[in-house]
Amino acid sequence: MGDADVVPGGSPLPDMTLMAHSLLLNHFSLAEQLALFAALLFAIIHVYIFFLESIAWGRPKTNKLFGLRSAEEAAANRAFAFNQGFYNLFLALGTFAGLALMKAGYLAEGRTLVTFCALSIFGAGVVLYFSTKNLRPALIQAGPAFVYLVLSLVS
Repeated sequence: MGDADVVPGGSPLPDMTLMAHSLLLNHFSLAEQLALFAALLFAIIHVYIFFLESIAWGRPKTNKLFGLRSAEEAAANRAFAFNQGFYNLFLALGTFAGLALMKAGYLAEGRTLVTFCALSIFGAGVVLYFSTKNLRPALIQAGPAFVYLVLSLVS
């Protein structure tokens, strides 16, 4: 690691932490830093969901995760899952773009984009819960977006 990979105080950080560190510590309050970390988290989660729905769909572990009982059931839902995965990817990319805008100094524009993505993700998590009554996946989807929205309101 070079000097750029060391945080003040001398401790080396993993690459993801470095990205968050460089984004979060520039001119943001603690509540804003936590909100931006939550945004980074929900973006990463949604890239993973894209992978599951659009790339790994039909694999035994993915089928089990989504409660699919057979390869035939996975095949019957493949087009739907593929499309849904891209929705998740676009929300993640929108969040990453908003964070990049904020890093570049376009705070209002970046916050607007991240907030739009957070509201969309939170809304989808609420719909997921009420359509399935399964709290765990709804919390995984909506939880970080909810944290972002609350912390954004108080900061």
